[in-house]
Amino acid sequence: MKDIFDYLPLIKNLVMDINWNIIAIVAILVIILVVLTIRKNQREKKKLEKLLNNDFKKAEKKRVDADDAANEK
Repeated sequence: MKDIFDYLPLIKNLVMDINWNIIAIVAILVIILVVLTIRKNQREKKKLEKLLNNDFKKAEKKRVDADDAANEK
């Protein structure tokens, strides 16, 4: 029966074969993608907020309500 220590050179070779340069490049690309997505969402949020703020036109009251505290001067 083989012992677990017989497999250590195999595990060591697998770990050494990992190409850290490719992993680093992929990680950097993922970070760039996340940053660009966040910026685009912020721009779209500002556009939507501006659109909603300018789209709403408040109707003017022709009749003054006595119960409405906003009409008091």
